[in-house]
Amino acid sequence: MMLFVVVFYAGNILTGRAINELPPFTIAFFRLVVAFLVMLPFGLRSAWAYRDKFREYKKPFLLMTLTGITFFNTFIYGALQFTTSTNVSVLETVIPVATVGLSAFLLKERLRNSQIVGVLLSLFGAVWVVLDGRIFSIAGMNWNIGDSIMIGAVGSWAVYSILVKQYMSLFPQFGALFVMSGISIIVLLPIVAVEWLVAGVPSLLIEPANVAGIAYLGLFPSFIALIFYNRAVGVLGASQASVFLNFLPIVTMVGAWLWLDEAITMMKVAGALAVITGVMLTTGNSGKRQKHLYGKQHQEKAID
Repeated sequence: MMLFVVVFYAGNILTGRAINELPPFTIAFFRLVVAFLVMLPFGLRSAWAYRDKFREYKKPFLLMTLTGITFFNTFIYGALQFTTSTNVSVLETVIPVATVGLSAFLLKERLRNSQIVGVLLSLFGAVWVVLDGRIFSIAGMNWNIGDSIMIGAVGSWAVYSILVKQYMSLFPQFGALFVMSGISIIVLLPIVAVEWLVAGVPSLLIEPANVAGIAYLGLFPSFIALIFYNRAVGVLGASQASVFLNFLPIVTMVGAWLWLDEAITMMKVAGALAVITGVMLTTGNSGKRQKHLYGKQHQEKAID
């Protein structure tokens, strides 16, 4: 599941970059509209059945919505307006480290020494990939406001991962994402209105390529990937699931090779191998130990 999540999120970066002539809040808003409509037949019934549970845990559910659904991708689309995809990829590799730190502090999750080595190795390998082996050039990169925006994305996803581990089991999968998307649309609507008042209504919004890009963002990163990620966190834990996000630079690199004719160098291959090794060390067999318990808790909710 996490490998599919990585593929869909790599597509999220590539597509967001391809349609970045559109304003960032506009992209975020319409991708959620697409996701909401797709989830309508799946989520409405279960959301209504669990309405009392949503009210009971409204505070953590709202925070989970804002961090994971409303603003994480909005931060990414905003960052891509100002900075390069390379800088975005570098900063996204910090997400697992931030998640591990928060998990250790808030959830008291403990990692074996081999898992800690795996986290650091995968982080190093991911940075190695995006910098093509020129690891010491990171200090000389041209950081700007877009990179600061990406820090918001890193923090948002780390918090979301922790909340998913604690609370997502209380809600039906489709119903929860349906309600989250609806809340996010309401939150973003006035922001989009201000964006259009300031910058004007984007005439390129109805261009076929942009419509197709938004449709992809709404279906895969905003719907299918989140279902897979939430299930994976329940099996692997927030720390270990997030380490798979270090595959993002690798998949993005392959996508750029396939569609943008960019070369894959031996330095990038070496970094990719380091990432894969680090992920294997971090995940180990602990996912199997948690799988039985998770399956018992979530079987009926997955059906919902």
